[in-house]
Amino acid sequence: MDYFLLYSNCVLVKGAHRATLCDLQKGAVYFIPKPLADLFLEDQAVDLVQLREKTEGDMVLFLMEIIDSLVENQLGFYTNQQEWKRFPALNKEWLFPAHISHCILDTATGRLDYFTESFVEQLSKLCCNFVQLRFFGIPPIEHLENILRLITGSQIKSVEILMPWNTAYESGCTYGKWINDYKKISSLVCWGAPSTCVVKEGARAMGYLLYTSEQINAATHCGIIDQGMFSTNITTYTESLNFNSCLNRKISIDIQGDVKNCPSMKESYGNIGDTTLVEAIGKPGFKKYWNITKDQVSICKDCEFRHVCTDCRAYLEDPGDVYSKPLKCGYDPYICEWAEWSTHPLKQKGINFYGLEKPAF
Repeated sequence: MDYFLLYSNCVLVKGAHRATLCDLQKGAVYFIPKPLADLFLEDQAVDLVQLREKTEGDMVLFLMEIIDSLVENQLGFYTNQQEWKRFPALNKEWLFPAHISHCILDTATGRLDYFTESFVEQLSKLCCNFVQLRFFGIPPIEHLENILRLITGSQIKSVEILMPWNTAYESGCTYGKWINDYKKISSLVCWGAPSTCVVKEGARAMGYLLYTSEQINAATHCGIIDQGMFSTNITTYTESLNFNSCLNRKISIDIQGDVKNCPSMKESYGNIGDTTLVEAIGKPGFKKYWNITKDQVSICKDCEFRHVCTDCRAYLEDPGDVYSKPLKCGYDPYICEWAEWSTHPLKQKGINFYGLEKPAF
């Protein structure tokens, strides 16, 4: 066979120093040396005849060994040119039939009193499928359960909940009860817990319960870029190619009730007390970050992970440049190393600008 061809669900992402092969079906990421990545035609196939003719010495054996391992890992297969053209590449369009996909709601008091039937109707008009509730204060049981009942009877597909750990709720098995009783809960994260662990509640539970000892008590904890948060799937990949992977189709309400694209951003488009969600997204500037892709962002455009990670525009390395790298990313694609972002000397300008001198992460 004269060609090595990637399966359509396996995509090549070239970085400054190396490349990744992202298996969007299995959710795995593999590293590819740059000499091999540069040989891919249309980022999909390698001409093995040219590889052998144009590559010198032991490098041929090295690259062929890598290709053999890719075949063994079911990332691609050997074929000929005629057969190659019969295998279509992945459709890279991102289509989502909704004005808004996600809604993030923050509260410092533990209450979201505006979350009523009328508010759910507003989300329905936008075809919003996913909601995240971020409690920085302890929510009363009856209040949260009323919100969950409203979500149960709505078009919302799933809800993520972030809330403080509470010993009374723990001893009363309240967390586990919520996971089992309200099937639309995809995750319930209890921050400030004695220890960190993940619990799957009951055979009927669709979501999971996560305890973390971290103090996630403000919106400033948003925007961290970490390998553990990578999302390797077709939806994330195609959205990243075409839109901003964090802010596209998102709406939020901060602890003051201000409607924003993200709770951590300064721009407000009205208050939920006197502005509907439909009115807010129709205001000039609301969608201004939606089309900033990772291929446009400084440094990120040279990163081999750029299509499997999120892209924070709320905290930037250079606050004056909307195309600046996310402040809370410690990865350097030019040397392929991770470092602690909060102590990096080149990030102090941004850290001081956003008042993050003593981050609680």
